[in-house]
Amino acid sequence: MKGIQSILIAFSLLAFACSLASAYDPSPLQDFCVAVNDIKNGVFVNGKFCKDPKLAVAEDFFFSGLNKPGNTSNPVGSNVTMVNVDVLPGLNTLGISLVRIDYAPYGVNPPHTHPRGSEILLVVQGTLYVGFVTSNPDNRLFTKILNAGDVFFFPIGMIHFQFNIGKTEAVAIAGLSSQNAGVITIANAVFGSNPPINPDVLTKAFQLNKNMIKYLQSRF
Repeated sequence: MKGIQSILIAFSLLAFACSLASAYDPSPLQDFCVAVNDIKNGVFVNGKFCKDPKLAVAEDFFFSGLNKPGNTSNPVGSNVTMVNVDVLPGLNTLGISLVRIDYAPYGVNPPHTHPRGSEILLVVQGTLYVGFVTSNPDNRLFTKILNAGDVFFFPIGMIHFQFNIGKTEAVAIAGLSSQNAGVITIANAVFGSNPPINPDVLTKAFQLNKNMIKYLQSRF
């Protein structure tokens, strides 16, 4: 009997120790966070500094203006209005944010990825052709045509897009699983990097003429 009790006690202690060891690093909230030894040069934290809770006010948890259409007069014909920690400070550390996306007729939210968050999209108005591509080696394309009231989900890190296939304006609302999910627009990153990627690299990668690569770089 004492042996059984000893075993139960040992398992209980092991379980308690495992629970203490289950902590993990928080997900990054910016592209990188370089360590420094001199704290005088430590300007950034993973996220933002926290206000004293006693000093919090209702405005810290409030944002107004998501009812206003975004300006879609641009080459891609879309506009993203972000409600993240930069404009709604109460989101800090809570792992959530929101965007409104406006699309002109045949406007596109071009292929992009969110390195730090998944996205769930609700179509409020119009008809969208949406999709995402899985990682190598399969590169499977999942697509769907969405109408008002339809919902589609984009897993974290997957390249995805939305295209307004209607003749009228479209609107969508999306939730993201990060206070700062980040956005990497593929074309902008590849052809519009600063400084530019060596055209020889892109010529080989895309199997295109170098002049075509230079033209594409000039567009971004």
